Amino acid sequence: METANRCEGQQRAFTDLEKRSFKQMLWTIAVILFILWALGFATAYTASGLIHILLVLAIIVVLIRVIQGRRVV
Repeated sequence: METANRCEGQQRAFTDLEKRSFKQMLWTIAVILFILWALGFATAYTASGLIHILLVLAIIVVLIRVIQGRRVV
């Protein structure tokens, strides 16, 4: 019981290095998410045609492999 009471009152203090690295990690995540959002926003209309072309090419490649009967190594 003494151990439980002693542990409840203790809080771990973060060092300055841990605070800085945590803050830097959050900023990095925020910047990456913003860049991905901007890319998605900018290419929403222009990349949709490219995605359809890539899907058609992928289906053609799969059909060719099935018809030829090649095994994946």
